[in-house]
Amino acid sequence: MQKVIFFGNGPLAEYALAVIERECQVIFHARTRDDLETVKRLKQENPEAHGVLASFGVIIKSDVLDLFESEGILNIHPSLLPLYRGASPIESTILAGDSEFSVSVMKLVKAMDAGPIYYQTTLKDLPLVKDEIYKTLAEAGAEWIVKNLADLPQPTLQDDSKATFCGKLEKSMGELTPATDTAAQTFRKIVAFQGFPKPKFTFYGVKCIILEAHILEQGETAALTIPCADGASVAIDRLQPEGRKAMDAKAFLNGYRK
Repeated sequence: MQKVIFFGNGPLAEYALAVIERECQVIFHARTRDDLETVKRLKQENPEAHGVLASFGVIIKSDVLDLFESEGILNIHPSLLPLYRGASPIESTILAGDSEFSVSVMKLVKAMDAGPIYYQTTLKDLPLVKDEIYKTLAEAGAEWIVKNLADLPQPTLQDDSKATFCGKLEKSMGELTPATDTAAQTFRKIVAFQGFPKPKFTFYGVKCIILEAHILEQGETAALTIPCADGASVAIDRLQPEGRKAMDAKAFLNGYRK
């Protein structure tokens, strides 16, 4: 059984780690910068251990990277690199209106998401549900790793001239702006901002977090909607008034409509 030192936090890491633990011996899970000292000790004690990373959020310097040469630390990045390098590739893919989602397994280097590629795949027809996208891409990358960890292929260099970048999500992004966005754009923001920064809109003077919604079909009616700039609307299925419990649209209207 292959030994693995795993680096990661958040949903991508959680789903990837679940796959890796079924097939490999995870001797340590690094979650913080302080954990890197333990990583260095364990790697020196277990030189055969591989490094796997998914959404770690901590810069790993040369003193750690060098310990994992020549294969390097394998980074599961949920985009078709060199597209969407950076901190929010899944959210950026959703917001861009893309219909396909990809995952890359690359060798971690000092430059952000710029290492050579071991593996890439693109998945079609995924439901536009953020957690499902995270889970599917993380599992696809992790499953490839456990099948190939013992005999990795030669990685392929990225074309840096085609790189695009995405930054961290900010809390201020959560405020929906349907007066200037289409229904499709508003809906994708609702999907992309689940968890953080949380999509928010004010109904009847009450600021709410939108938990579930869909684009209103022609001829369809809904109890609670957000009219958008293109004349179409987003129907609200579940929402949470700030400081209150989550509820469906009908319950919200019963309690808050004047």
